[in-house]
Amino acid sequence: MTHLTEGLAEAEAEVEAHSASLKKELGVRDLVLTQILFIVGLTWVGVAGKIGPSHVVLWVLAILLFYLPSAAVVIYLNRLMPLEGGLYQWAKLGFSETVGFMLAWNLWLYVIVNTSEIGLQSATYLSYALGPRAAWMTTSTWFVALATTVLLGMLVVVSTVGLSIGKWVHNVGGIMMLMIFAALVLLPFLSLATGHLHEYHPLRTTAPAFSLFNLNILGKLAFGALGGFEYMAILAGETKAPGRSVSRSVWIASPIIAIMFVMGTSTVVALVPQADIDLVGPVPQVLRIGFGPFGIASQLVTIAILMTLAMRVAQTSVNFTGIARLPMVAGWDRLLPEWFTRLHATYRTPVNSILAVGLTALVIALLSLIGVGQAEAFQLLFNAGGMFYALTYVVMFAIPLFGLRGVTPRPPLWLRAASFSGLVMTLLYVVLSAFPIIQVASVATFALKISGVIVGANVIGVGILVSAQRRRLAPAEVVGSEA
Repeated sequence: MTHLTEGLAEAEAEVEAHSASLKKELGVRDLVLTQILFIVGLTWVGVAGKIGPSHVVLWVLAILLFYLPSAAVVIYLNRLMPLEGGLYQWAKLGFSETVGFMLAWNLWLYVIVNTSEIGLQSATYLSYALGPRAAWMTTSTWFVALATTVLLGMLVVVSTVGLSIGKWVHNVGGIMMLMIFAALVLLPFLSLATGHLHEYHPLRTTAPAFSLFNLNILGKLAFGALGGFEYMAILAGETKAPGRSVSRSVWIASPIIAIMFVMGTSTVVALVPQADIDLVGPVPQVLRIGFGPFGIASQLVTIAILMTLAMRVAQTSVNFTGIARLPMVAGWDRLLPEWFTRLHATYRTPVNSILAVGLTALVIALLSLIGVGQAEAFQLLFNAGGMFYALTYVVMFAIPLFGLRGVTPRPPLWLRAASFSGLVMTLLYVVLSAFPIIQVASVATFALKISGVIVGANVIGVGILVSAQRRRLAPAEVVGSEA
């Protein structure tokens, strides 16, 4: 049995006391479907398909070196600290309050930037679904601004009402994801049975060459495609039996997600020439090609695009719901004003924190539509978003290796080995994201710009933290001087 020091146990008890007023809405089924919705990205089957039959080897390596280690670390940390705030609490109790806050700051930046794109993405999906006559939507500033405002308003309302409604949005999104991938996986077998495909060997593979390009793909398939198990632990305080439920959801969802990625990529490789794979929309592309001979491709692709739009909104809802809790838990620690901790009288959700996240995402989205210079600056921020998220994983994998000084016995050797593997894979992603292998005007300039955004954003986070810590100490200093 794992034991905690008295100080660590008291800190956990304090968080649990705050969480007692939150409604417990999530069960294992909800967590499984949300894990599938949140982790599976449709573009990754196209990225992996670009390397042809070698994709099976790279998927297997990504699963062994990152996916399984991340699942093991998340299960261990969640069982040890099943607390509202998830990774923030793990970093705070495993290392320090400073590390926890900076991790939450980077995660918050990633999600805010990701959420602010929802209006433009929705306009793009609608234009594809409605055809050429709707092409104007993606270039219309007023339409994108309106779509962003409406969708973010809906997310604020759904998040405020709480997970009694939000979980069904996420569940439906997860079911849609399963339906689309089921069609994707079955398509080559249907084509084979009807004679439209002469042969299909989904697990046939070739050994990939050892190259910088393949290392880059491996890093993206590992962290980019397979990351995300830790996110639902943010909602531990709103989950029934979180120590058990989150762990079970990871056990159930992980093999399903792995099969979806490997078999989905096999379909792309079987039906689409390697040089012609559309990295933006590989799933609509392969559905159009695969169902084309049956005369129903156009209708299916339209339905798939609309389902993809619904899934994207549901994924954004998961992001939004989780990240809106971080200002609340930081407020519990007095690192942010108490205003962020106030709960809605009826729904028991952090309504002020939700509103703050919604307004911040809206401001960033609207600013990105003003002028070319601003748009370029915000596009750079979007590119850095993945690195903000990766930095949180660096901390997560470091906790069993270097943290948890108040825990006995120490994390087992096999878990530390898994943590080391996940840490190396995450660092591989970070390094290759900062130094692109694609042709650019100047690799050094690109790396400096990305690094500047990351460093600058974290300097701002440090400033907020230092200011909060000074405010928290001010009353004690005043009392001391009066005495």
